[in-house]
Amino acid sequence: QVQVVESGGGLVQPGGSLRLSCTASGIIFSASEMRWYRQAPGKHRELVATITSARSTRYADSIKGRFTISRDNAQNTVWLQMFSLKPEDTAVYYCNAIQLYSYWGQGTQVTVSS
Repeated sequence: QVQVVESGGGLVQPGGSLRLSCTASGIIFSASEMRWYRQAPGKHRELVATITSARSTRYADSIKGRFTISRDNAQNTVWLQMFSLKPEDTAVYYCNAIQLYSYWGQGTQVTVSS
């Protein structure tokens, strides 16, 4: 049974930092492409960052230079380090694991507000 679990969301002030974690089990993690998406109220789900099994990374223009995606295959974990957060970064952040099929976590809320 595949499980994808995010954690680390919360309330942070503008300009602050937050690190999201995602642990995936039941898949060959090292062979998986891992992605972070986000969905703000009333908006479509947006692809934020991707890290391939070869550790190649891609980022959305809206967060480039502020967010960093990384992974540790030994811990079956991917992180999204977020710096210089803005109110427009407020959203539910979802982790997506792709290994033949696509698996989603339940999401973690990030709220950027003073």
